[in-house]
Amino acid sequence: MGYLAIKHLHMTCAALSGSFFLVRGVWMLRDSAMLKQRWVRIAPHVIDTVLLVSALVMVVWSGQYPFVQGWLTAKVLALIAYILLGTVALKRGRTKGTRTVAFVAALLVFAYIVKVALTRQVL
Repeated sequence: MGYLAIKHLHMTCAALSGSFFLVRGVWMLRDSAMLKQRWVRIAPHVIDTVLLVSALVMVVWSGQYPFVQGWLTAKVLALIAYILLGTVALKRGRTKGTRTVAFVAALLVFAYIVKVALTRQVL
């Protein structure tokens, strides 16, 4: 598999991950029983694992590393923030208000990650 194929796999997984997070967030806001379904709890882990592995392959193949390339550093730090906000939004938030704020913040961070990926600019 070539670099371009890995890049497209990565972009597809990023779109799936973000879209599915959005759907799960809407389900959380509506108190939907869908969040309790087994496939809904497993699918994000599968998608995000493929997303991470494809990112690591691209990093190695391209020779562009976080903490060397500013835009990759920004993506990694934003990814950590996105994961933390996402866990508060979907699992750890004690009130619906807290979960809602974390959900919106996570979506904004996700949009920032996509923007950095497309422009390779931190700001």
